[in-house]
Amino acid sequence: MPERRTVALVTLGCARNEVDSEELAGRLEADGWELVEDAAEADVAVVNTCGFVEAAKKDSVDALLEANDLKDHGRTQAVVAVGCMAERYGKELAEALPEADGVLGFDDYADISDRLQTILSGGIHAAHTPRDRRKLLPITPAERQSASGVALPGHGESTEVPDLPEGVAPASGPRAPLRRRLGGASPVASVKLASGCDRRCSFCAIPSFRGSFISRRPSDVLGETRWLAEQGVKEIMLVSENNTSYGKDLGDIRLLETLLPELAAVDGIERVRVSYLQPAEMRPGLIDVLTSTEKVAPYFDLSFQHSAPGVLRAMRRFGDTDRFLDLLDQIRAKAPAAGVRSNFIVGFPGETEDDLAELERFLMGARLDAIGVFGYSDEEGTEAATYENKLDEDVVAERLAHISRLAEELTSQRAEERMGETLEVLVESVDGEEGVVGRAAHQAPETDGQVVFTSGEGLRVGLMVEAKVVGTEGVDLVAEPLQGSRACTEEAGR
Repeated sequence: MPERRTVALVTLGCARNEVDSEELAGRLEADGWELVEDAAEADVAVVNTCGFVEAAKKDSVDALLEANDLKDHGRTQAVVAVGCMAERYGKELAEALPEADGVLGFDDYADISDRLQTILSGGIHAAHTPRDRRKLLPITPAERQSASGVALPGHGESTEVPDLPEGVAPASGPRAPLRRRLGGASPVASVKLASGCDRRCSFCAIPSFRGSFISRRPSDVLGETRWLAEQGVKEIMLVSENNTSYGKDLGDIRLLETLLPELAAVDGIERVRVSYLQPAEMRPGLIDVLTSTEKVAPYFDLSFQHSAPGVLRAMRRFGDTDRFLDLLDQIRAKAPAAGVRSNFIVGFPGETEDDLAELERFLMGARLDAIGVFGYSDEEGTEAATYENKLDEDVVAERLAHISRLAEELTSQRAEERMGETLEVLVESVDGEEGVVGRAAHQAPETDGQVVFTSGEGLRVGLMVEAKVVGTEGVDLVAEPLQGSRACTEEAGR
């Protein structure tokens, strides 16, 4: 009988990281590892780190140190760092954090089982020397699909792989096998649409360690979605660094408009959501599909970042307040109740009081459902880190607090505007103490608000329910299930 080997995955950061963790879990389970939720009960604790901003990096280091403490009084024998921070810093992270028994990059994912076994057995797998992953793929997008030997976490075909444990996705990738193990029983799952980014925003280091943009093939995305539906998933969220670029390396920049109706038609799928959209790349046809296709959420996760023209140019981005407001008008002309969220950076080098006032003007007119606000901080290796005219930290903090307060007020007002609306709500949790909670089409997992039901009678996780908004709690909505709705009627007849 083979020796029992246990592993726990601790995931930080975005939905893309969650998909990567599920890929690692699938690979490990397929190779005989037993997955456990509690790191204290695992032989190896794998921490999937985030390397986006300073706060996220600190959280990643804290998670690694916390896992290392388990070695003194738990089952844990080894702690391993993977993910963006591990990829971005490699050898440097290994030297700065000796508590980590291993630091593995994306190139190690295909052999994750062997890597962990080596480390668990007391061996050493040398951490990689970081490199600019944008240089690993051809400059011309059309040539990237035929490139080989480049690790792309989360990419894979829908080809059958025999003898996998129950619950592991049968898939093989164009460059390395891919298997996915869903974490938990959520009715929602993310699906990688692409990896990397070709944009050169001056504040962002992500392309340097995630690489150039490369799309997954539509058949692969469809195959994975069908598999997820078979596992009971009701909503899929398409994730990448930039979904509006999907298909440009496959010869069709409008491929997303074709793919979305096909995904929505998959048996068992009740909602398809698209995240990470670039305002400068939005096009009328994509707006049409997002606002008029049954089961595709009219949801727009638009990365505005700012609205003052001077700040946007310094960020190497495009647009201004009036253009952005016009884009929102185009969307709401087709779907008045469409959900819109965005993130913003305040205190960018050279940002003036007038620039801040321009951002306020945009926020006041935009009627956004969810707003994320971040204070600028230098990211090593980025163009903005070399800029002059840096603002004092206390000025950045003051502006962050001011815009955050404004954002909280405006999103609460937007929630109140939805009083009386009838929503399609996906039930996500049923708790005896906290009640029944779900999300409507304008609410993405984790980042946006939620819907709290006034009554949970007859409701269960995974059910899509029509409900009327009768109250608000900040950005959250309070809704009453409509007993005559299709979902409630079907549930009553069960």
